[in-house]
Amino acid sequence: MKHGEARELREQKRRSRFDRRLWRRFAKTALPYWFSNEKWFARGLIALLVLLLIGDTEFNVFFNKQSGEFTSALAAQDHDRFWHSIRMFVAYLLFAVPIYAFYYFVRDTLGIHWRRWLTHDFLGKYFENRTFYDLASSDTIDNPDQRISEDINAFTQKSLSFLMVLTSAIFQLFAFSRVLWSISRPLVAFLVGYAALGTFVTLGVFGKRMVWLNFLQLKREADFRFGLVRIREHAESIAFYRGEPQESQQVKHRFSAVFENFTAIIRWTLKLNFFQYGYSLTTLILPSVIIGPRVLSGELEVGRVVQAAGAFSAIFTALTLVVDNFESLSRFAAGINRLHDFDKALGSRAQRRTHRDPVIEVMEDSRLAFEDVTLLTPNHERTLVKDLTLSLAPGEGLLIVGASGGGKSSLLRAVAGLWDAGTGTIVRPPAEDMLFLPQHAYMILGTLRAQLLYPGHARAIADEELRDVLERVNLPNLEQQCGGFDQEIQLDKVLSIGEQQRLAFARVLLHKPKFAMLDEATSALDAENEATLYRQLKDSATTPISVSHRPAILEYHQQVLELGGQGKWRVQPATEYEFNPDLLGD
Repeated sequence: MKHGEARELREQKRRSRFDRRLWRRFAKTALPYWFSNEKWFARGLIALLVLLLIGDTEFNVFFNKQSGEFTSALAAQDHDRFWHSIRMFVAYLLFAVPIYAFYYFVRDTLGIHWRRWLTHDFLGKYFENRTFYDLASSDTIDNPDQRISEDINAFTQKSLSFLMVLTSAIFQLFAFSRVLWSISRPLVAFLVGYAALGTFVTLGVFGKRMVWLNFLQLKREADFRFGLVRIREHAESIAFYRGEPQESQQVKHRFSAVFENFTAIIRWTLKLNFFQYGYSLTTLILPSVIIGPRVLSGELEVGRVVQAAGAFSAIFTALTLVVDNFESLSRFAAGINRLHDFDKALGSRAQRRTHRDPVIEVMEDSRLAFEDVTLLTPNHERTLVKDLTLSLAPGEGLLIVGASGGGKSSLLRAVAGLWDAGTGTIVRPPAEDMLFLPQHAYMILGTLRAQLLYPGHARAIADEELRDVLERVNLPNLEQQCGGFDQEIQLDKVLSIGEQQRLAFARVLLHKPKFAMLDEATSALDAENEATLYRQLKDSATTPISVSHRPAILEYHQQVLELGGQGKWRVQPATEYEFNPDLLGD
């Protein structure tokens, strides 16, 4: 293992434990919902849950008392007393069952509303300022999809579950302490000491290790799932390369990490179970041992033993809440840390950037211009373009050429605001006046209409106009192939790469932006289709800014920006430019 990875694992292990930092992280994630626009709804349901728990506790005390009552009646062979106790038990049961059932309904209703609010909150931060792009470009956060879909769900459900268990434990502690205190004070004193000892041993011996192992398990399970998802997404490429052995080996390696860590969890759970079961089962005889002599001497009725045992069990469960639920609490603690780390990473781009790092300024205007722009890679390790100065008015197409890795696509990323490491100023139109087409056309999940209108969705465009634009990009049969414009279809599984690029071009023709940023957007097309698409752009009000290595599209641009590597560049009129084979990309 590399030194950096080992240090990161040590830091994660240090953070994955029960301490004040964990509870602060829990509060930071949990509290915003209770002060949000849904706060009165949430607080109302919490109040209702507390009332239901109080009712449930009182019924449990009554049932425990009646259990002792009809046991004593049986021992005394008192017929009237026995059946009176049974009738009382059944009558109270008719009220207790609805309370018990309605409690879970209210708890789960609150849980799903909390999950909805928290999911929307995280998604808002995830998409704000293109944070999802920044996270995808770094290794600071693994598997954000799992954290949003699974960790939030587990956090809300377990938070409510543990909160209600804790509240119920407090109610039971006070309610049954009165009962047990009236029967045997030594039994109460013994119970408190025994429970404190069990909690101390559980946290001290098993605490740190179990939390860390569960934290690591969540990460390794997510990595394994991510590997399987990548195989599904790149199935064709893997099949072409015949890369099945390597991919299989990689996935098996990820699963081996899952297996090894879970094996460690099983071993530690075995140790925990030895302690928990021995610790808990001992309490089955303790009430009888302590108060048995008083029953045998005739001081107490037999039913008081049953009543004492029930009260003892209820108080013991309340006092040993951590011991009994420790395995679930350790997984919960791991989830809290993952959500906290994710929330921290979702801070604004300005907060994540150090103050000493220079950034390219952006100004809005009708033209596109670079004013003394020096563009660096995001890690500031390499200069791609140095002191670039260039101005383009609407209608002046620009062709960007250069060697592979020279910064052609990176320059478009800077225009889009995805990369801003460097100095100088980029003047660009508003975002709604630009449309970017990458080499790998993005096909959304949705209908053909949604594909054509992407990234917009509110515009009302007649079907005739959509058919016309499909004709213009040489996809006349696509509507029929998809079963109409409003049929859900996964087009990236239906269309070839070239057809996907033509469909992406149709978006440009529909949106009519002032500038179209085309990053090898016709690389999979034949010369005839490519020329047809560029001619239509030339006849429209859209100005093309193209990254390409094909001399055939030179005639559709007015200027050429050649990137020579190591920050060097030069600009020439398109009519005077001659392609240098050494600078052509792949």
